[in-house]
Amino acid sequence: MSEFADFAWTADNAAEAQRIIGLYPKGREGSAVMPLLWLAQYQMREQTGVAWLPVPVIEYVAAQIGMPYIRAYEVASFYTMYNLKPVGRFHIQVCGTTPCMLRGSDDIMQACRDKGMVKGGTTPDGLFTLSEVECLGACANAPMVQINDDNFEDLTHESMTAIIDMLAHGEMPKAGSQIGRTASCPEGGPTTLKETV
Repeated sequence: MSEFADFAWTADNAAEAQRIIGLYPKGREGSAVMPLLWLAQYQMREQTGVAWLPVPVIEYVAAQIGMPYIRAYEVASFYTMYNLKPVGRFHIQVCGTTPCMLRGSDDIMQACRDKGMVKGGTTPDGLFTLSEVECLGACANAPMVQINDDNFEDLTHESMTAIIDMLAHGEMPKAGSQIGRTASCPEGGPTTLKETV
């Protein structure tokens, strides 16, 4: 981890960090810890190709807002949005909460396993990391996964397999509903208020 001891914001991110800190009252700069950790994780992805938070990066963020390192680490270790170890180029997070489970999240997990992924692990080529997570907030369009920053919803074993294949071949699949839904409309489209005003 000493290789990241020289972590510092890029010029753009330094300005963004100051903007974020400025959103909070004087003496409450610690409230900025979550967006600053998120910004740092993005910078790590840009600089190393891997979105994660090594200890020196968490220390850097904590020092900037006058927070003890352990408090910042508590935040980073509590929320699954922060990666405390390197993840693959594509971090596949399968929702395993009840709505997704009832609508087939086991099939989605199986599609990932069929492609050589292991829950909690990264493929040998560094391309995919597979995690099972709690609710990702798209219950009406279950089952769903989040891959990096995009949600893929209304999945089946077949559609998940196709998404994985596209990513493996350098293509970017269409995010959102895989059956053409808009937001959380019923399958087949809206039944009321059919015209947008």
